[in-house]
Amino acid sequence: MSEQPEHPYDNLTPDTILGALESLGLHPDGGMLALNSYENRVYQIGIDDDAPLVAKFYRPERWSDECIHEEHRFSLALAEEEIPVIAPLVINDETLHEYEGFRFSLYPRRGGRWPELDEPDNLEWIGRLMSRIHQLGASQLFQHRPDIDIASLGSEPVEFLLNNKLIPIEQDRSYREVTGVLLEKIGESFDKAQHRRIRLHGDCHPGNILWTDDGSHFVDMDDCRNGPAIQDLWMLLSGEPREMALQLSFVREGYETFRELDTREVQLIEPLRTLRMIHYAAWLARRWDDPAFPKAFPWFNTTQYWQEHIATLQLQIEALDRPPLPLY
Repeated sequence: MSEQPEHPYDNLTPDTILGALESLGLHPDGGMLALNSYENRVYQIGIDDDAPLVAKFYRPERWSDECIHEEHRFSLALAEEEIPVIAPLVINDETLHEYEGFRFSLYPRRGGRWPELDEPDNLEWIGRLMSRIHQLGASQLFQHRPDIDIASLGSEPVEFLLNNKLIPIEQDRSYREVTGVLLEKIGESFDKAQHRRIRLHGDCHPGNILWTDDGSHFVDMDDCRNGPAIQDLWMLLSGEPREMALQLSFVREGYETFRELDTREVQLIEPLRTLRMIHYAAWLARRWDDPAFPKAFPWFNTTQYWQEHIATLQLQIEALDRPPLPLY
């Protein structure tokens, strides 16, 4: 039986993690809890005579230092405006640190639960906070971080899967055909929307909004990008089109407290959802050499998975042909 190839995270041992914090003059007490994260490695670490901290160790070679610094500056700027975003701690005048080949940053620990998105008041609250994020985000663009676009989230993932023959041969043709149709339709939608790019959270699904009795706060800005404002809103919507339209009306009511929503972008909801589906499958395939992925996603890379994935993409053709959500 052949040995598994070494993965960079194999060298991120508990001693390395604790040593990284000690290198900054901190005194971890040895308590360590791995938090739910696959792209990076994230741990809650106890500190002697102080509150625990959250340490994020970045996946090697994913982001450049410039990209990470842009994320940190954006988070800190939002926090300075008292927008509830969990920003990295500044230690020794730096937010990005290095130890034994790993780059890492530290954050205060903030708890919370997923928001109840069936409550109109919650949707309005999130809409108000998101409009404040976008108000600052619209003041300039990221210079090093990528865009929410068809190439990086659609065309390139499709080419990666097809060129590396990662799709079962009997389903290769179906995948090629359905993604070809989808990418063409998505391109038409983007052309019609003519959206303005702003700086975004980028991955604002409910799991990245932690709710407390005092309201919500946003976490994990790791995927912040330039793109259309609706990218940070559509993942708050679920259910049938009529239900999503009603939910969007509540989000919009809160959002327009501080910033007008460009309603042309509503037609991008299903295209953006489709791009996320395409990108997600390629993301799993790209990360399959990381031992954490086969353990966490054992259903991936099977014939049944690709059958279901292609069937879901075929349904998205119908979704893209439907009119945009009505605005109430």
